[in-house]
Amino acid sequence: MSTSLTLDDARLPALLSDGDLEVEGRIAGASNSTLRCRIDVPGHGDLLCVYKPVAGERPLWDFPEWTLGHRELAAFALSEALGWHLVPPTAWREEGPGGPGMCQAWIEVDPQAEQVDVVRPGAAPPGWLRILDATDGLGEPVELVHADSAALRRIALFDVIANNADRKGGHILGDGAGRIWAIDHGVTFSTESKLRTVVWGWAGESISDGELDDLTALRGVLGESYDPVDRWLSEDERETLRSRVSRLIARGRFPQPSGRWPAIPWPVF
Repeated sequence: MSTSLTLDDARLPALLSDGDLEVEGRIAGASNSTLRCRIDVPGHGDLLCVYKPVAGERPLWDFPEWTLGHRELAAFALSEALGWHLVPPTAWREEGPGGPGMCQAWIEVDPQAEQVDVVRPGAAPPGWLRILDATDGLGEPVELVHADSAALRRIALFDVIANNADRKGGHILGDGAGRIWAIDHGVTFSTESKLRTVVWGWAGESISDGELDDLTALRGVLGESYDPVDRWLSEDERETLRSRVSRLIARGRFPQPSGRWPAIPWPVF
């Protein structure tokens, strides 16, 4: 992306939705068909993006078929409603090289901005939070750790609200401008409790007053209906989303692993 077209540019949703996609290649290791593309923006260079056609979605036993892209759109709309802007600009495309699907702005990752890591015991950066003790493939001890930052706290709370079943370390990206982004939200908004994340560093801790204010404001925005989110979810999913927001506000604390569902995704990246 050229420097004159930033991720805050109001034109991005329309460009992602209607711009001419040129496929550069498939992203290796993705569970579903995930294509890196570019959109030529006259006068501004190329807009890099990720395109996930519905036709490339792998069926899952616990999520309705052909809805993963819809959940990505709901996650973006929820992030915007919170005012936290954690999810890169995301839009729905009716047309594309692989048919209808979601299209999201590409994040240029700064390798020095990692937020999650697996390290030898005691080797975590100062101030980082230890989540899990484990052993690697050679039987050597390792620790799963993550940064202690306001941005990551917001992602942790966002995942509780969205009921994210797959917050891997590789789904949290730091860019060269110092911003932290959350991506890959295809398995969110289930009506069943499925929270699975590597970001457990504040489990059981109190939610700050500022965070509670934002959550309370979100509850007001969602109200009984809020089309930017609701249009992508089923009626039951919309109802349970609102219940999760109200429950989180009432408890005033970050949740702890329930023990009824694996708390950490595997692999962790």
